Amino acid sequence: MHSKPEGDAAAAAAAEGGSPRSGYFRQRSMYAADPDGVGAATPRKAFDVENPPGGAGGLRPSESVTKLESLERAERAALAPAVVLKTGFYILVWYAFSTCLTLYNKTLLGDKLGKFPAPLLMNTVHFALQAGLSKIIMLFQTKGVENAVEMGWKDYFMRVVPTALGTALDINLSNASLVFISVTFATMCKSASPIFLLMFAFAFRLESPSIKLLGIIVVISTGVLLTVSKETEFDFWGFIFVTLAAVMSGFRWSMTQILLQKDSYGLKNPITLMSHVTPVMAIATMVLSLLMDPWSDFQKNTYFDSPWHVMR
Repeated sequence: MHSKPEGDAAAAAAAEGGSPRSGYFRQRSMYAADPDGVGAATPRKAFDVENPPGGAGGLRPSESVTKLESLERAERAALAPAVVLKTGFYILVWYAFSTCLTLYNKTLLGDKLGKFPAPLLMNTVHFALQAGLSKIIMLFQTKGVENAVEMGWKDYFMRVVPTALGTALDINLSNASLVFISVTFATMCKSASPIFLLMFAFAFRLESPSIKLLGIIVVISTGVLLTVSKETEFDFWGFIFVTLAAVMSGFRWSMTQILLQKDSYGLKNPITLMSHVTPVMAIATMVLSLLMDPWSDFQKNTYFDSPWHVMR
């Protein structure tokens, strides 16, 4: 047997326990020098971050995380004036367009006004236009097609489809009620939507029941009852349609909040949400139109007796 060279032995020793010099420095760093220069060095003690000497102070992870979460909550709670003004502007624009659209629908669909024979067909065309425009806007956004959301079929049928059906029923029932009742009465009855909105928010755990919210429900309910009792041109079916529309409104806005605020669905962009919801709305309303609109009477109606009237 040949003995190993001295170089190999030194390399093996360095691989196993480090070089003698590095071991010396490691051993030396573990001891603190005597401040007076007299006597042996004393061993160093490891510093415990969570439990420092004396038991006071220190950095506790649980406390730091709690403090960070409280700061984040305070930052979210503090509303900047710009955010308030922006939100108020959006609400005013929504009210303005909603009022104009309601007056237009009443003029077109009213039993004593336009008498358009196919309100469901009209809504089908509107929903199809919204679906097409939302898809086009999605294509022209910053990331283009890459910005599309990948959603599983289970989430689509459990979340998006119910939202679309609720929205379609809300709009279709509202338009159907305008055939029988006035715009003023329909608006007053539709003001009951916050009642059903709070009920669905309680059911979906978006809000916690409280005395304040229950008081709001009682006040709104009382106002709606007073409105109905003072209506001189009360129509039963118009009232039923607009009440069902208020119920569907509460359901669809609660579902819309869930879709917009949950990150896992990837629908925080309202245009993206519209691109997912409006195709289902158009298909569902088209089916209702085929079943309920008087298609056999279209050729006799002034709205469909010529290509020019149809395009107009």
